[in-house]
Amino acid sequence: MPAGQTAAQAPRSQAERTAESDARMLAAAVELICEKGADGTTLKEVGERAGYSRGLAGYRFGNKAGLYRFVVRAIGEEWLAELGRAVGRRVGLAAIHAATDAHARFISRGDLKTRAFYILWFSSVGPEPALKSVIAHIHARRQQDVEQWILKGIANGEVSAEVDVTSVARHFCAAIIGIVYQWLVTPDDQSRISAMHADLKQQMGLSLPPPGKAAAREQADE
Repeated sequence: MPAGQTAAQAPRSQAERTAESDARMLAAAVELICEKGADGTTLKEVGERAGYSRGLAGYRFGNKAGLYRFVVRAIGEEWLAELGRAVGRRVGLAAIHAATDAHARFISRGDLKTRAFYILWFSSVGPEPALKSVIAHIHARRQQDVEQWILKGIANGEVSAEVDVTSVARHFCAAIIGIVYQWLVTPDDQSRISAMHADLKQQMGLSLPPPGKAAAREQADE
């Protein structure tokens, strides 16, 4: 082989080509959703911005609902992996505090993926049933995770068994969505967003007392 000549690279597999096109489609869709909203984004524009033909996004996803399901699932899985690393083996209140801090970091980055994910999240309240079902599944999965953290905290004696597990988990998930909405409306007001996360941690501390504290509080209120 002559000096300076390198061997030809082996051809990429179909899986590698698909992964690359998916990554480029995701990046293009995220940019367009943040620029134009869910209603204003088209499959043709996604394909063109990703560097492909106009029709490739339509061929790959079928319609906008298919594209948005792909976007929500892809970003949602990234967040769940990040959340899992943040929580680790923590349970009970420690797990919820770790999750709250992770969420604060997640949205404080202000990256386009986060914004696009939640634009689609709130768009799911519209008439499109396909996207609504994906969001509902993610929401239910989040609540189940929170319930499991609390139940494990009860099991190892960190949290009072008198706690209404489902109610607290619902409250936590609803509060997180409220914080997200505030961030979408005022993304530059990081001090307010940080304060809201801190308030949520305090509220969860009151909602998840250790054994004995709940009974003592009830007696004090009588």
